[in-house]
Amino acid sequence: MKERNGGAVIKIASLFCLCSVVEYIEFLYVRTDQTIVADNIGTKLFCILTIVIVLRRSNFRLADIGFCTKRMLRSILSGLALGVITFGISYFVEILFLRSQGHHISLQFFVSNFALTGATTQVTATFVALSICVAVNIINVLAEEGLFRGIILKLGKERFGFFTANWIQAALFGVWHIVMVVLGIYDGLMDISTAVIMAIGYVILAGILGLEWGLCVSMSGTLWVGISEHFFNNFIGNTLHVVTESGTDELQIARIVLSNILSLAIVLIVSRCKKEKTCV
Repeated sequence: MKERNGGAVIKIASLFCLCSVVEYIEFLYVRTDQTIVADNIGTKLFCILTIVIVLRRSNFRLADIGFCTKRMLRSILSGLALGVITFGISYFVEILFLRSQGHHISLQFFVSNFALTGATTQVTATFVALSICVAVNIINVLAEEGLFRGIILKLGKERFGFFTANWIQAALFGVWHIVMVVLGIYDGLMDISTAVIMAIGYVILAGILGLEWGLCVSMSGTLWVGISEHFFNNFIGNTLHVVTESGTDELQIARIVLSNILSLAIVLIVSRCKKEKTCV
């Protein structure tokens, strides 16, 4: 048993480090995010390939890590509902705040990438651009949910149980996104002190989502709730923009933080209600 448990830890560390190396190479040198694709899709395809290899070598099925068809439609609709409700509230609060500051506001629909210092690519929302955005985001969420809430969470549960495993995958998911801060330093767009603050914030921000989507796996038995909300969050961030006379999406980070906190709060409330209902 000790050997098996130790093997689980080594697998988690190896998977994360290997995928992270590919991630940093693409973010810093290949720069796929600055093309019409507007995302680092090579890393995500590598993650999917890695997931397939791990499944085969571990004799796991897709259903074993949450890609099951049971309650699939219900789970997808639940995730989309979470995204619509929380981002709807966040956009509303953002617009109210900006108007209270005397800004003239418009909601504009175009395709862009996400960056801490603002979008570096903006493309008119043609059918082709939207199709690419949808396809890339589908690949992105399948890769990240399959890796973190699928493989890593399952391996972690074998060693530590769900509670600790969920915190581990959420923490790794947060660290996974620090590459955005490193990119800001690499491009000379932020200094070290700012980068440290942003890195801490990013770990917390992504970690909140990681915890939430891990809880969704525990409650639903599938990855589809997290996959659909993750997709909606990314797609709406890529396409629906708050524009004022002074810039575009200047409060995007605040909008995302509020949405994430609201989403986690809703999932925690639902989880608590389910536990109380079970105990009755």
